[in-house]
Amino acid sequence: MSFFCKFHGFGNDYIVFEAGALEGVSDLSDFARRVCQRNTGVGGDGIAVLGESDSADCSCRIINPDGSEAAFSGNGTRCAVAYLYYKNLWRENLLRLETKSGVKIYELLERNDAAFWFRAELGKPSSITNYQLRIKNYRNDLKIIELNVGNPVAVVFTEDFDKLDWRSVGKEVETHEHFPDRTNVVFVKIIDRETIEIRIHERGAGETSSSGTCSIAAAVASSFTNRTNRKVSVHAVGGTTEAVWRASDGEMLITGRADLAFCGEWI
Repeated sequence: MSFFCKFHGFGNDYIVFEAGALEGVSDLSDFARRVCQRNTGVGGDGIAVLGESDSADCSCRIINPDGSEAAFSGNGTRCAVAYLYYKNLWRENLLRLETKSGVKIYELLERNDAAFWFRAELGKPSSITNYQLRIKNYRNDLKIIELNVGNPVAVVFTEDFDKLDWRSVGKEVETHEHFPDRTNVVFVKIIDRETIEIRIHERGAGETSSSGTCSIAAAVASSFTNRTNRKVSVHAVGGTTEAVWRASDGEMLITGRADLAFCGEWI
């Protein structure tokens, strides 16, 4: 049996395991597919596996519902860090977390029982470029901003989510030949210089109610194209993430919460 706790960040839910609890698991990809299945498993947008680290306080691997491994997940790692505090495995205010895309820094801002608020420092974005894609579900070339914020993200600006048919477009962009490793896709509607609204199609997970990775990518792309300021409130279906692309050093920061759903044992 493997003990776990399920947390969510604004509805974006992750099942958190300690690596020692999965020593008997021979195929982590298959395990993640079974556990994340919402009808026959625990149900989730991915699993987070916490382990030891030589370069940070702890390490975290993120496995998507389709069995692929993500380099990083904003909400997934926030859920994993919340687990550490919930289980009293970490008590200091700051935690350095090793991920496949580097070490991220988490600051605990507030705790209310099993709800946790964190500010996370995620590093600097890279490879910010304009591109146009030809896809079946869009009559013209689709203009995107592509960038890497720990994971690859394609950002699409729109004035009307439904008119764009963002769900169909997101599926096609994720697997477009331009992205050999696939990509996250976030659709952005500008409200004002300090507020944006997003819809999300995540690589390996599909539509999700929230995403830290997509939230900060949307914020960076909006500022990069001078549509907004460097500090914005990012409104997703599940809730609001505060995102900052810091001018002084180019670092990306997001502030959001992680809530415990339940704990259990996988037999």
